[in-house]
Amino acid sequence: MSHIEVVRAAVLKDVAHGFLGRSGGVSEGVVAGLNVGWGSGDDREAIGENRRRAVAAVLPGARLVTLHQIHSSTIVVAGDWPDENRPFADGLVTDRPGVLLGILTADCAPVLLADAQAGVVGAAHSGWRGAVAGVNEATVAAMEKLGARRERITAAIGPAIAARSYEVDPSFRVLLVSYYPANERFFSDGPADKPHFDLEAYVAFRLAAAGLKTIETLGLDTYSLPERYFSYRRATHRGEPDYGRQISLIGLPS
Repeated sequence: MSHIEVVRAAVLKDVAHGFLGRSGGVSEGVVAGLNVGWGSGDDREAIGENRRRAVAAVLPGARLVTLHQIHSSTIVVAGDWPDENRPFADGLVTDRPGVLLGILTADCAPVLLADAQAGVVGAAHSGWRGAVAGVNEATVAAMEKLGARRERITAAIGPAIAARSYEVDPSFRVLLVSYYPANERFFSDGPADKPHFDLEAYVAFRLAAAGLKTIETLGLDTYSLPERYFSYRRATHRGEPDYGRQISLIGLPS
């Protein structure tokens, strides 16, 4: 079995967590590697095995909880649902030991959060739609309901599409700047005279505006690292028929 790469964030310290990529899995073809996405056309047994390997790499013996992600600001407390009945939402929180929260991405930003003192963790799927809608702020608020305090919450933003790879339509730039003129700082002019959007910086800004003091950005571009990460945009540009999803995990030991 090839090695599973687990990238950890310094700010999350001793909290069990990891940002995983595509290494160490059993899937083949265009989704080769550690594809964990039920929404892909991959072999179901391969996806299940990849998920088992992901759990073993971060918090062995834990129960993995994931969502049917919809680019929303909906947050749920992790429950006992089976994969086929997972709720439609984009954020998870828990204070229960032995539960491993999983967020799937293929260019969107995975955000892992923890208040280690309170024993509360959270995870958010933060694409631009979710970030604009307030998914990160909603995750922080849901953690507070379980006893966390936002001034103690630390957050890490994992592998996501970088600004240099993220060309967007000019109308998107107009939309975000109309919400808040200072959002102009998250755009730059690209080589094709189209704006590029810095999703990672925008997510970090929203977390800081929500009152978080300690935020780490990993600066890993899913689009330009094909050997390490799946990317929806890269697969689209290559005309590939499918794309894989990587997983980011955080949980509390039993």
